[in-house]
Amino acid sequence: MTPAAVAAALRSSLSTISSHKPSPSTSTNNHVLLKPKLSLIHNNNHHHPVINPKLSLQFKEKILCLEIMGIDAGKALSQNPNLRTATMESIQSIISFLQSKGIHQKDLQRIFGMCPKILTSDIKKDLNPVFDFLLQDLRVPDHSFRRIVNKNPRLLTSSVMEQLKPALFYLKRLGFRDMAALSFQDSVLLVSNVERTLIPKLKYLESLGFSKDEARNMVLRCPALFTFSIENNFRPKFEYFATQMGRELKELKEFPHYFGFSLENRIKPRHMEAVKAGVNLPLSVMLKSTDEEFRELTGQNMR
Repeated sequence: MTPAAVAAALRSSLSTISSHKPSPSTSTNNHVLLKPKLSLIHNNNHHHPVINPKLSLQFKEKILCLEIMGIDAGKALSQNPNLRTATMESIQSIISFLQSKGIHQKDLQRIFGMCPKILTSDIKKDLNPVFDFLLQDLRVPDHSFRRIVNKNPRLLTSSVMEQLKPALFYLKRLGFRDMAALSFQDSVLLVSNVERTLIPKLKYLESLGFSKDEARNMVLRCPALFTFSIENNFRPKFEYFATQMGRELKELKEFPHYFGFSLENRIKPRHMEAVKAGVNLPLSVMLKSTDEEFRELTGQNMR
């Protein structure tokens, strides 16, 4: 049963929660009456959430729809204030549109939970262009729309002309050619700002001593580099690599995935064990090997 259908079935029950009509000022102050987290609905018509009786009937139905889909209504309304004035019909039209694109009912909790802004999107101006972009620019077949949207719901809240196309153009210039990989594995890069996120990461790698081509090849080999924080990832890991490990830049050039490992839980312990054992392991071998393999490499199984 769709959220709209459930809400309609519960309408008569909801009307009994309040025996009086809301005052004219109530509709403009619904956000004040809404609790941050509402009780979850048991979809059996015997248990209803405790909803402030002063809220309008339409607002109660809206809350029910969100909660039935497993969405925290308070959080969604806080992140997307436009939801307060959205009609049930407009919300249902968004749901129907997404389902027409292959999105399943069970996917909506995660999609709307992560991006409640989608619930008040304009289908013609906002959503349709994104699906056209997926089909025409990324060459994603329509039967795969569900997979890519579930992977990255933020695509649906991104402007095609201001965000998605510029990001794709920049990534192609860098050398990204595999559209399938970009779509299904690294789509977060498409919703990353070119000027504020992508370019600064490349510039930082260059500041470490890599040439432009070397930095470019590193992100092509390990696109996740674009998602790492300079202050919380690159800087402390490179400092440890250069000062404590005393290794050369060419090792990072060959194995940029180094930045994807935990400094405290993987890099430091493995390095210290290798030093203690007196063995010099290639960076990739030291970090990628399983615990059992690492113990064998450092001779711990022979002790």
